[in-house]
Amino acid sequence: MRTPRKLFVALPALLAALVASVALAAPASADDRSGAGFREYVALGDSWSADVVFLNQHGGPDTTHAPLDCFQSRVNYPKLVAAALGVKVFRDATCGSATTAHFAGPQTGLPLGGTNPPQLDRLTRRTDLVTVGIGGNDAGIAAAAMTCISVSPLGIPAPPVPLPDLLPLIDESILPLGACKERFTAGGVDRLAQQIRDAQPLVVRALRQVRRRAPNARVLLVNYLDAIPERGCWPIVPITDADMGYLHDTFARLNRMLARAARNAGVELVDTHPLSTGHHVCSGPTNAYVEGLGLVSVNDVAVGVPAHPNSAGARAQAQSVLRALRP
Repeated sequence: MRTPRKLFVALPALLAALVASVALAAPASADDRSGAGFREYVALGDSWSADVVFLNQHGGPDTTHAPLDCFQSRVNYPKLVAAALGVKVFRDATCGSATTAHFAGPQTGLPLGGTNPPQLDRLTRRTDLVTVGIGGNDAGIAAAAMTCISVSPLGIPAPPVPLPDLLPLIDESILPLGACKERFTAGGVDRLAQQIRDAQPLVVRALRQVRRRAPNARVLLVNYLDAIPERGCWPIVPITDADMGYLHDTFARLNRMLARAARNAGVELVDTHPLSTGHHVCSGPTNAYVEGLGLVSVNDVAVGVPAHPNSAGARAQAQSVLRALRP
């Protein structure tokens, strides 16, 4: 999903160090070697597929197939899947803040000025495996969720506010008042539910574009991890119980939309929930597969991006894909 622009700009010293960092992805275990026979694997998607990170024990962002400011982890789930399958050719086009528009068109204006070429350009007629993780940014879910941050465990009703691609606590124009369920459902209309419905044809179109560009590929749409609990854990994650429950329902609605989109486009769905249930943002720092609002992850140790999968989450995503590929 989306990644916070001001946060990137505020860390120039760290980013300079990342440019020079070099590391290798963790090797796959023999138990993960399923789906043998794939030769050319391409990964497409947003920040939850890039598993965006500033720095972890494997180094800084991988720039092999995307700009530095896509912030691809060197151990994101596509790289783990590629290693487990032992594919001869692998390209990772995933990038923070990507939408379906960035499949056919370039993603310009990245936080450090970079440009990610159209993700579909990494596909060829020889591509025989494609994973796709997309849709959350088209529906505006990540940006909306950040406006749910509250200085009070009960939330403070406030006038509607814009939904920028920024963290509210960094952008002084956004007050962390919570009560986002009240805002997004004002007048009896759930705006986020409507945005999810509007995103479905965009996802279907993107998946069909993938199938046309890689007609011989097995295409898998990977949904979003089970990241949001039904109740909050304020102040550990400063979102009220009511708003956390609303976000839980919204993420579930997003994943149901992705399941429909996969069926409509004739591709396979990879459900990450069986391996991620109980590892939500409130489940504790050593148990969570998705980080809360802190920069430092202890699962594994990393300087990561808030509200995104950590390395443990990436492993769960990879295992979900590998299970789907088993005969």
